[in-house]
Amino acid sequence: MNLESRTDATPTLRVIPRDQHIISRKNISKAALRVLYRLNEAGYTAYLVGGAVRDLLLGLRPKDFDVATDATPDEVKKLFRNCRLIGRRFRLAHVVFGPEIIEVATFRGTGEEGGEGDRHIIDGRIVRDNIWGTIEEDAVRRDFRVNAMYYDISDFSVRDYVGGMQDLEDRVLRLIGDPDTRYHEDPVRMLRAARLAAKLGMHIDAAAMAPFETLGPLLADAAPARLFDESLKMFLAGNGLKSFRMLEQCGLLKFLFPATARALRRGDEALRALVERGLANTDARIAEDKSVTPAFLFAVLLWGEVRDVAHQLIGRGVEGNEAWARAAGQVVGEQCQRVAIPRRFTFTMEEIWSLQPRFEQIQRKRVFRLMAHPRFRAAFDFLLLRAGESPAMRELGEWWAHAQQLPQDVLAAALPAGGGSTGDYVAAPVAAKPPRPRRRRRRPGDKSGSA
Repeated sequence: MNLESRTDATPTLRVIPRDQHIISRKNISKAALRVLYRLNEAGYTAYLVGGAVRDLLLGLRPKDFDVATDATPDEVKKLFRNCRLIGRRFRLAHVVFGPEIIEVATFRGTGEEGGEGDRHIIDGRIVRDNIWGTIEEDAVRRDFRVNAMYYDISDFSVRDYVGGMQDLEDRVLRLIGDPDTRYHEDPVRMLRAARLAAKLGMHIDAAAMAPFETLGPLLADAAPARLFDESLKMFLAGNGLKSFRMLEQCGLLKFLFPATARALRRGDEALRALVERGLANTDARIAEDKSVTPAFLFAVLLWGEVRDVAHQLIGRGVEGNEAWARAAGQVVGEQCQRVAIPRRFTFTMEEIWSLQPRFEQIQRKRVFRLMAHPRFRAAFDFLLLRAGESPAMRELGEWWAHAQQLPQDVLAAALPAGGGSTGDYVAAPVAAKPPRPRRRRRRPGDKSGSA
């Protein structure tokens, strides 16, 4: 099968000279510049490519800098001692500069499967692709037109083969080639469309979005570990709320997080508010360069289904702790078939969920035991997100917020000693102001205070 006919894209070069774009070398990673210059000095052609060029043209700061070249991975490795070759599906060279990695890819070709090189396609899906080609072939092999522009270090121009610059100006994401074919090749491209549209503030071209409903089930064939990485890019890059809304708008949420989609379809507006507030808070923390954890984010996304399943089990007579444990295991198990959430995160998620009923147990020993729990802070932050569930839940969050500010003896004195029924609730005690120290009256003839 000829790949060129499947992409149905004819490259036409447009060169944008330096005085007609805003890319400056001062905004390009020094490591990437070293790789580009070294390849050029060795007689190879090499370009900055993909998302880095796109973001620089939009005035954004790229997270990664990728290079495309006519040098093969083995030739790249010979040039850089700090290079390692990775990948079987796509053979790549990683040039390592401390914590920074510059990914160097050889121009992909449009040769036929079974011809010279190494390409393997199953049911339209590319499972291995290591056939080298020209820059023109490489351009039409890329996914979106805005990702198929090349920055030329030799004359500082931008080379556009498929109309990517026009799409940037139009603020639209257009797929290169036939959407049905390109999504069959790699279903994750549908998620990339939603993520990029959210990140860049663009809209997805109607032709690119049309197959989402019918081809969305193909995401079940994608590697769960890859979908985990894609989920992190969507929700932990500062555009989580926009990405979530875009997934819903495109109809892709149910294919990536089916439990979340089911819970939201029940029309629980408090749950939707919790999810969106959790995503917005995560975006704000990232903007402030604060730490975030995938565990908390996934706990937010899956909470509605876990809560509903737990309540159903309790209604059938299952003991509370057992019901929450079974609900968490069921929902996490289903989700991990789609997105391979590592156990270190699912363990934290399950703890956050299981601690929620314990916030309602306002007895002295239980309060102090909960405060000493290593996941208390994360579980408390989760409790605050639940404030919209009911006025009682909002008051409960306020109680725990105030209780944490009190001296232990003051809090202990105001709490029932224990043995009360689950759900006993007492008002948060108010710490009394300490008495002002009395000044010692000076006796006649006392010289201790004199200068």
